[in-house]
Amino acid sequence: MTDTTRRAALHVIRLDHKRLAAVTTAMLDFVRMLGEGGSPPDPIVLRAMLYYIREYPEQFHHPMEDRFLFTALRSRTDDFDDVLDELQCEHIEGDVRLRNLEHALTRFELKGEAVLLGLRTLMEQYVDFCANHRRVEETVIIPAAERFLTDADWACLDTALERRLDPFGEATFEGESLASLYRLIANAVPAVAEAHHDA
Repeated sequence: MTDTTRRAALHVIRLDHKRLAAVTTAMLDFVRMLGEGGSPPDPIVLRAMLYYIREYPEQFHHPMEDRFLFTALRSRTDDFDDVLDELQCEHIEGDVRLRNLEHALTRFELKGEAVLLGLRTLMEQYVDFCANHRRVEETVIIPAAERFLTDADWACLDTALERRLDPFGEATFEGESLASLYRLIANAVPAVAEAHHDA
């Protein structure tokens, strides 16, 4: 398999990471603006970002890593099993953290300024958690995959990526367009729009 094909598979993962970083950073910026007395975006934008994180990485990106990238690497070496175990646990933990964020936002909508600090703290912790998770994948796991995976492994990964539902194209998830959701976020948040166009 050519290096170009390998880069195509990894490009998708890295681009996912860039877009997810843009969305999570935008969520944190939104929450910080709530306490600064300015004019933050409509709360529906934050809801849209939380929903996007719920529907895309938790339903598509992380399962793709667990089932294909991580499984392929485990089949070629056990040198990274501990790291992979931790990353897979973090995929589960990320879902719990996201649920806590959704609940914290609901509390804020009901109680206002009195519970804003709790929302902001959870958001800061979540963004840091996600950033560290991506860092480990990009600095440890992806280089290991480039070293150990075979042509057949990359072919399976490419096929999995080609078949996945793409929220940045015309695909839908359970009849609902993630493309429209992402466009809503990108239109409201310039930094997200930049990540959207940086393919």
